[in-house]
Amino acid sequence: MTSQTQELKNRQIINFLSEDRYRFLRHAGLLLGLFVLFYYSDLSSQFSGIYKYYRLLCIYTVFIIMFYVNMYVLVPLFFFKAKYLLYLVLVVGLVMTGLFFSGYMLKIIEPHRLHLPSEDAHRIRSFYEGAMITVPIIMLTTTIKLLQRWIKDNDRISALKELTLHMELNELKNQINPHFLFNMLNNVKALIRTDPEKAALVILKLSEFLRYQLYENNEKKTALTSEINFISNFLNLEKIRRDNFSFHIGKQTDEPLFRSVFIPPNLFTTFVENAVKHSVDISGAAAFINIEIAILQDKLHFFCTNSKSPDEVITDQKYSGLGLINIKRRLELLYQQDYSLELKSNDHEYSIHLTIPV
Repeated sequence: MTSQTQELKNRQIINFLSEDRYRFLRHAGLLLGLFVLFYYSDLSSQFSGIYKYYRLLCIYTVFIIMFYVNMYVLVPLFFFKAKYLLYLVLVVGLVMTGLFFSGYMLKIIEPHRLHLPSEDAHRIRSFYEGAMITVPIIMLTTTIKLLQRWIKDNDRISALKELTLHMELNELKNQINPHFLFNMLNNVKALIRTDPEKAALVILKLSEFLRYQLYENNEKKTALTSEINFISNFLNLEKIRRDNFSFHIGKQTDEPLFRSVFIPPNLFTTFVENAVKHSVDISGAAAFINIEIAILQDKLHFFCTNSKSPDEVITDQKYSGLGLINIKRRLELLYQQDYSLELKSNDHEYSIHLTIPV
């Protein structure tokens, strides 16, 4: 019970530091804590009357400005983008600017100091005292932002691992469909008698299909060309099983560029499986699936269009299904907001357009 209580307390602290709902309380605590720190320091003890509050307000305001400039400008734009040397230079520049500005403002109330030191000694000591106090406090805000990012990244990684495990368990149940294999083996048996060369081709594609599922599917990244080959094998096997079915896979980019791109495995499989499922026309009319893949300006575009029966009404809930819900969640965890997914439907076609960074 003690360990569970401690874990709960740690989780509450982590939530307070990272979740947006506590943003106001975090900022209020920071502002209040800084004010108390300055109020009980010797920043205002050298002045009398209202002037000690003027000095306190001036220094407090300058520190707050430096805090927020560092947290919301310097850290996101430079530190988080690995521009560490430039970030350090800018922090030093920010501190010097803040100290010079506060020094200029404090000249107004300097005559009201209780004990006037020599001008040079006072300026040098004030500068070094300010620098010694300011730099550690500025770096404290950097530490807070780093901690927040670490917490969010850990949460995202944990959620991705959990989702990946869930998807893998579901795929292990369905990736080797006994009914599918039974039909394919029967087709091969018939082809061996009528067309041995075609039978050999089917066996080859089936082996490639299973090899991808059993090996490359377990890797974090796979080559885009491998994913395309897998989809092609899958659709070729489906074409053997069905009459009046055709498909096309187009690549609108040079082959060398395709070979240099790696993506999470089975990223497109759910879309293709749904396209196969809903391209079936109960009237026996011709069915098709058209896939286009392009890489433009560091973005990978995946288009998939399939025919559908005019009598079939595909709602978002029906077509999305559990598999598509999982893939949407996986996309969110992998790419956050840096992806787009468009789904369109009319009487004869259903299409999706996925865009991800590469």
